[in-house]
Amino acid sequence: MKRFLTIIIASITVLAGFSQKKQTLEPSYAWTAAPPLGLHEPATIDTLQYNYFREFIPSQVSNAYATTGNYGGAGIDEIYFNRPERSPFSFDDVLRPWLYDAEDQVYYNTRQPMTLLGYSWGGGKESGQDRLKGVFSGNAGKRIQVGALIDYLYSKGGYDRQAAKNFTWGLSGSYIGDRYEAQASFNTFNSVSHENGGITDDLYIEDPAELQGGDPDIDAKTIPVNLSSAFNRVKGTEFLMNHRYKVGYWHEEQINDTTVKRTYIPVTSFIWTFDYKKNSHKFLNESAADDKEFFANNYLSLEGTNDEAFYSRIRNTVGISLLEGFKKNAKFGLSAFATHEYRSFKQPTDSMLFFADRPTDLTPIPEGVSVAHKFNENNIWVGGQLTKQQGSLINYKATARFGLVGSVAGDIDVSGELSTHFKLFGDTVTISATGFFKNTEVPYFYQQYISNHFAWSNDFGKERRLRLGGLIDLPHTGTTLQAGVENVQNFVYFDTDALPRQEGGSVQIVSAQLQQDLHYRALHWNNTVNFQTSTNETVLPLPKVAIYSNLYCLFKIAKVLNVQLGVDCNYYTKYYAPAYQPATMQFYNQTEKKLGNYPFMNVYANMKLYKVRFYVLYSHFNKGLFGGSSYFGALHHPMNPSRFQLGLSVDFPN
Repeated sequence: MKRFLTIIIASITVLAGFSQKKQTLEPSYAWTAAPPLGLHEPATIDTLQYNYFREFIPSQVSNAYATTGNYGGAGIDEIYFNRPERSPFSFDDVLRPWLYDAEDQVYYNTRQPMTLLGYSWGGGKESGQDRLKGVFSGNAGKRIQVGALIDYLYSKGGYDRQAAKNFTWGLSGSYIGDRYEAQASFNTFNSVSHENGGITDDLYIEDPAELQGGDPDIDAKTIPVNLSSAFNRVKGTEFLMNHRYKVGYWHEEQINDTTVKRTYIPVTSFIWTFDYKKNSHKFLNESAADDKEFFANNYLSLEGTNDEAFYSRIRNTVGISLLEGFKKNAKFGLSAFATHEYRSFKQPTDSMLFFADRPTDLTPIPEGVSVAHKFNENNIWVGGQLTKQQGSLINYKATARFGLVGSVAGDIDVSGELSTHFKLFGDTVTISATGFFKNTEVPYFYQQYISNHFAWSNDFGKERRLRLGGLIDLPHTGTTLQAGVENVQNFVYFDTDALPRQEGGSVQIVSAQLQQDLHYRALHWNNTVNFQTSTNETVLPLPKVAIYSNLYCLFKIAKVLNVQLGVDCNYYTKYYAPAYQPATMQFYNQTEKKLGNYPFMNVYANMKLYKVRFYVLYSHFNKGLFGGSSYFGALHHPMNPSRFQLGLSVDFPN
């Protein structure tokens, strides 16, 4: 019933899109409020036709993506320089492609209300995949904007006991006045994943005939898995608001004999940012037999598992900023700020957890492990920011933050970016450089954790990272080249026992990426090649080469229907891809088997008609045809089998 209702809604929006095709709905501008002071950074709405279909293939979140296989399931980016920072609540880090964060909230200033509504579906009755996404923004005059979003994802998965469901909704708003500005957003999500622990034998994928007495055909849903009744539920709520009051002067300009134009010129602004966040995680396994068979330890119960962990924070940042451009010689903006953050962590305890008369059948608590049921902390940082956003020759941003009180005492976080643009052969060439130095605390759940299957108490030192990188973009040749190097000391990782460990020495990562786009008339061939290497593959294994190649024709039908028709391929070299531990929702190192050296290919038709985008896709079409049969995203977790998918997105004014 839900699917039919969603299809009806999508069909109505298509008709609405055609009926409004002559109207203009592109936003006048869009931005995000970058932390810590809510600095406006340009943003766009997702209305591009190119590769729209890739949003709905789980293994193509990145050119090298370790994943449990299902759309909406856990994964980690194996292109190291693309990995986001670890969050204090580690359980939702592996779900980031499917979740929303207040720092990524897009605000719009539109000429008229707009709605972007998309729906995608595919797979069969037992492996269906659906996603409904909607974004709304409307203005009440030139200054006030309100917005809303909704995102419902449900995927049964290509294999047994793999279903994922995620529901997110949110509200946002902004006010841009001469003296006062404000941005606010509220987002909440509820994500549920059925965890199967991987398939029991990789031969079901690599050589099913060996297991089935010569029969090479197998239904993916019938492949045995390790867990039958295990679930992860991750929930989160975040409310953020940023206020800025500007002090300045009025500038008067004589337009003609009777008209004077008055413009307010801000000089200094006072900023307050408030950020409240709450998260919870529950791992539930209703099968006691699976608990004993799959997990090495049972610290709290032999009758199944019901683990919970909670995290919340209240963060306040106040700052003062001298604004760029209020005079001709005011070539940059300069800001200072202070942040206070209250954090709270809560974990399960057991009345007999640390007593000698615990039931003998339970696994003994590891020596030295002592985890508080509840832990609170207060942290204080101070910092500054130097920016230049105006001008065409050089732009830059540098931010420094220093921890003074709490677990962040002694933290240093300094980052900067510099870019220049100039004309060459009729196109704009961009050269940029980025870098950071971070000496930061290790998140709490890496230090202290207790659950039915895992328990640890660590005293990790601060992780020190130095990264330098650069980029050059040459539009006239379709070439983008970027490179970087990073040195990490005290690197924290999960070892082959799925336990957090800290490497006392240094690990260096060198990375380079070449993007080369070629075309001749309607024929296009876009290629991205990533090269990266780690000096210590025992603690940080990475695929050395990752390639994305896309060969397609781009043309119009009847002068109105834009068509992108082609085939694309993801490939990365063999390496010890991580394993996945569902009880902690962490990817960890393994030395059992190298994965990779497999081309994952799709054939597609991607189209756009006025404000309507839609695609037809047959993903993983090369399965069983060529490329081999070792298509695993993580250890014992195969990628989705071949499947037919459809989707559309309508961008229309209300």
